[in-house]
Amino acid sequence: MNRKALVLPAVIGLLASALAACGTTTGGVDKDGAIVVGTTDQFVADSDAPAPFDPAHAYDTGAWNVLRQTLQTLMHVPRGGGEPVPEAASACAFTDKASESYRCTLRDGLQFSDGKPVTAEDVKFSIERVLDIKSDNGAAGLLANIDTIEVKGERELVFHLRTPDATFPYKLSTPVAGIVSRDVYDGKKFREGFDVTGSGPYTLATESEGNRLVSAVFTKNPHYKGDLKLRNAKVELRPFADAGSMGRALESGDIDMMARTMAPGQIADLSAEPREGIALTEMPGLEIRYLGFDTKAPSVKDKAVRQAMASVVDRDEIVSKVYGATAEPLYSLIPSSVSGHTNSFFNRYGEPSRAKATGILDAAGIDTPVKLTLHYTTDHYGPGTAAEFETLRDQLNATKLFSVTVRGAEWSEFRPAQKRGDYAVYGLGWFPDFPDPDNFIAPFLDEDNFLNTPYVSTAARDELIPESRRQADRDAASASFTKLQDIVAADVPVLPLWQGKQYVAARSEVTGVEWTLNSSSDLQLWELARGSA
Repeated sequence: MNRKALVLPAVIGLLASALAACGTTTGGVDKDGAIVVGTTDQFVADSDAPAPFDPAHAYDTGAWNVLRQTLQTLMHVPRGGGEPVPEAASACAFTDKASESYRCTLRDGLQFSDGKPVTAEDVKFSIERVLDIKSDNGAAGLLANIDTIEVKGERELVFHLRTPDATFPYKLSTPVAGIVSRDVYDGKKFREGFDVTGSGPYTLATESEGNRLVSAVFTKNPHYKGDLKLRNAKVELRPFADAGSMGRALESGDIDMMARTMAPGQIADLSAEPREGIALTEMPGLEIRYLGFDTKAPSVKDKAVRQAMASVVDRDEIVSKVYGATAEPLYSLIPSSVSGHTNSFFNRYGEPSRAKATGILDAAGIDTPVKLTLHYTTDHYGPGTAAEFETLRDQLNATKLFSVTVRGAEWSEFRPAQKRGDYAVYGLGWFPDFPDPDNFIAPFLDEDNFLNTPYVSTAARDELIPESRRQADRDAASASFTKLQDIVAADVPVLPLWQGKQYVAARSEVTGVEWTLNSSSDLQLWELARGSA
């Protein structure tokens, strides 16, 4: 099977004192024999994000991919994709046709990395803790439909849901449902720092310089019992300042694999002129990029402004000018390869048209040019982001209907400011929590959403999202998703721009690269090996 892959961010939070599951602190981490994976992500842990690896707080692709190595979930999505299968559980299933009651039985003999047993009470505690803390990052929204959790003995529990939800097994496969120890984690507050005590396939040790992570080492957990088959004993994730230095480290042999985020030019170069001993691997991705709006901000409060922007943005130019073959235009929140997709924005606005935008603004009585600042993160999505926002600025300014400036900030500053509502217009990316159309809609439109958006569509929240979740046959939910996508195109609380492919470059002796990511961009370090190991 010719699959092509991207390795996602080894996103790792940064604290002045880096801590680890196995007790290692800022020095002396054993890296001997580790497969080394590079990343360009840089993260700072501060008062806005004090607990980067707490499943009650983390809701970031990179942080989740660290947690996937260290925490177990009841279910997981198999490496080839498809419906979730048991991981910490030996069996899970709905017990009713309405998809409102979900029973799980734990594997026998589960232990945390410190050797303490994992029980059904630990699972209940872990999930109720997320709901009690209710971080403003939005992850708790994935579990908000849980009404009660009933424990039956040491190994069995039943989730009673408020409303039917056929996607619930997928939600139990995400790190927000990661199982943590009641003896180590406080039920009412975050566990600050880098400590992770879980029952997943690896333990974690970190090194830092000041408040910046320089190394994270995953070591095979001798207590692990689950569905995953480890092909290595140790993997190191190593951050780099930029894609260029990461690429040079790969070519020199300092690292074994180059992951997020490779520059578009770097990918094109490796494609056109392959390096001896290095293989570039590609697979279709479900990553999307979009503009988000604070719909209460004076400059974009009137949806006519947002509709006018949707009328003139040229996605084809953004893709061809900045990303080339690594991306394609997107006219909906749901990617074209996901069931239920429809080109709602193209159907409504067509090709870029200044005349259409002018008509929309005139009809609403909006004075032009509309002054806007487009905010983006300089370090979270790779070097193409700045060029993308410069292109967007130039497109909007060329119409004379807008007067646009752009402003970049590091992720550690950008994300808290976005959540606070400091930005009227901002750029974000989305990697799905699970490969279902629901996860490209609910995180943006449902209550307690990822964006902390003031936008509310009662039709979406009260009718269409619940209606879609009642369908066990996900194809049968397509009609609901079509209506939801049309609502987004009409109101423009977000403006989809493009969907991307995924890439990873690795030295030829590294095997299992094609399985390092699944279709949802979940990092699966246990698939890597050297040679035929």
